[in-house]
Amino acid sequence: MDLPPADALCFFGATGDLAYKQIFPALQAIVKHGTLTVPVIGVAKSGWTLEQLVERARASVTAHSGLDPEAFPRLVALLRYVDGDYHDPATFTRLRELLGPARFPLHYLAIPPSLFPVVVRHLSESGCARGARVVVEKPFGRDLTSAQQLNRLLHRVFDENAIFRIDHFLGKEPVQNLVYFRFANSFLEPIWNRNYVKSIQITLAEQFGVQGRGAFYEEAGAIRDVVQNHLLQVTALLTMEAPNPLSADSLREEISDVLSAIPPLSPEAVVRGQYLGYRQEPNVAPTSTVETFAAVKLWVENWRWAGVPIYLRTGKMLPLTANEVVVQLRAPPVAVFNQRDLSPTNSLRFRLSPEVQIVLEARKKKERERMVGEPVELVAVSDPGEDMLPYERLLTDALRGDQTLFARQDAVEHCWRIVQPALENVTPLFFYPPGSWGPPEQERVLEEGDRWRDPSVVAGPEGASA
Repeated sequence: MDLPPADALCFFGATGDLAYKQIFPALQAIVKHGTLTVPVIGVAKSGWTLEQLVERARASVTAHSGLDPEAFPRLVALLRYVDGDYHDPATFTRLRELLGPARFPLHYLAIPPSLFPVVVRHLSESGCARGARVVVEKPFGRDLTSAQQLNRLLHRVFDENAIFRIDHFLGKEPVQNLVYFRFANSFLEPIWNRNYVKSIQITLAEQFGVQGRGAFYEEAGAIRDVVQNHLLQVTALLTMEAPNPLSADSLREEISDVLSAIPPLSPEAVVRGQYLGYRQEPNVAPTSTVETFAAVKLWVENWRWAGVPIYLRTGKMLPLTANEVVVQLRAPPVAVFNQRDLSPTNSLRFRLSPEVQIVLEARKKKERERMVGEPVELVAVSDPGEDMLPYERLLTDALRGDQTLFARQDAVEHCWRIVQPALENVTPLFFYPPGSWGPPEQERVLEEGDRWRDPSVVAGPEGASA
């Protein structure tokens, strides 16, 4: 059932870190593009006034996107504020008053998951949930059981078509381009299968550490924080069948279908690492066994991908920050030119961040040599990145009622089912020095003949580092 456009936006956690870094810049951008004209009500318990919230918003956009002299005053004119305890029914009575005649409010829970039950219950009891939709920030639980509990909680108050599970990764332009590039180019379809693809690997590397978020990371770790959501979502986009027609329902059905074909991770196919110095971070246990690096191997057990290993890797304090997909094609069946340096032969590389590139890696004949080749990269796309903020796109879609880029309940549960055997420190922990590509034990997850493809600094249009 199609949802009407939202006629109010309420965001809980208005004074928090996420609002400061992501939400206020996104709201200013949505106002600038003319798609946000409804009241925006911030809710938090900080002892603040509306004027203080406005100054927080001003500092936010100045630091993260630049203050727009026309859009920011329009955003300020839409802002309202409720300061109160989430456990206090009076907070929600005040919210209901500020909603006024709004019939289809959007409630965005940019708060810790432990507060979801409290806020959802009070939204229901106060009448604020009537006709409303809710945006839930990840993580969607800590494991399969807690994800199912969260879904039951939400469904007691909201229908599935009114629940928007936000993963900002799906709002990124380059990630969406994976889907477009796959299904808009017919030359890929004949080779996009087990007959021609040898392996797929996805790397999300971060040059920085936990950045003062030690308490959060002690509860999460790399598998919960990145593998269970971001990397499995990209895996699904790379391996799913074509949605027909292109709609929220069909796209999310194909994502769920391919995730259902991935068996739970085998502990032998998981390597966890921790960078040296993590245990000295604030709010980190001195004997912590939480992983800051993870490398895993999984399989999609369906007709298209049977036998093709898919490698996922993520880590903090690595040599650079980048997100890259490499689809490695099989070698030619006969070595016509009798060269032994043809591995890898061909691959398709998607650079998702910080630069955006689609590169075909091939071989060509060296000049003035007798049938001796050399590698060459054919760059299909190269640009400095995206203009539209991920949260701008996702909040705009939520306001419109478009669920295309939001996770569905069954897909979330499939992702937890896949990583469940790797949770709770069931595999050994290996240490690695900051600035390396992780522990050498990560080689254990590779099939014979495969190797990790480390992202490198991408050259810009003039040959300089981008």
